[in-house]
Amino acid sequence: MAERDTGQLEHELKAARGVEGFLATNPEELEHYTASEYLHKLLAEKGLKKSEVIKDSGLNPEYASHIFAGRKNTSRKYLLAIALAMGLTTKETQHLLHYADVGELYVRDPWDSVLWFALEHRMTVMETNLLLHKLSQSPLCK
Repeated sequence: MAERDTGQLEHELKAARGVEGFLATNPEELEHYTASEYLHKLLAEKGLKKSEVIKDSGLNPEYASHIFAGRKNTSRKYLLAIALAMGLTTKETQHLLHYADVGELYVRDPWDSVLWFALEHRMTVMETNLLLHKLSQSPLCK
């Protein structure tokens, strides 16, 4: 069975008589990932090497390795640096931020809007930091 769109699931849940039936009929549609598990899933799907992503993220390699291993509760900014380095879509990035429980990007927030733009335009971490600086916003990583 093909994965259904989130909107379809939301419609089905809204029309359901009870949540129990929805949960029972949709177990394959419900995702349970940690941020680390989701990062590894994306690495495999995209054929990326963790070492190259870490290098491209501009993060301390030891610290970034801990993020991938799930041993660090990381900041939102560091996850966004990894998302940019991996070339994630905004949707994939939103999922990553959700699984890490650090708050998804909010387009009405100026800093978040810059990050959203950077993701949509496949900018690097360095390009994103330059744009943030140009717009008098705080950097992604120092």
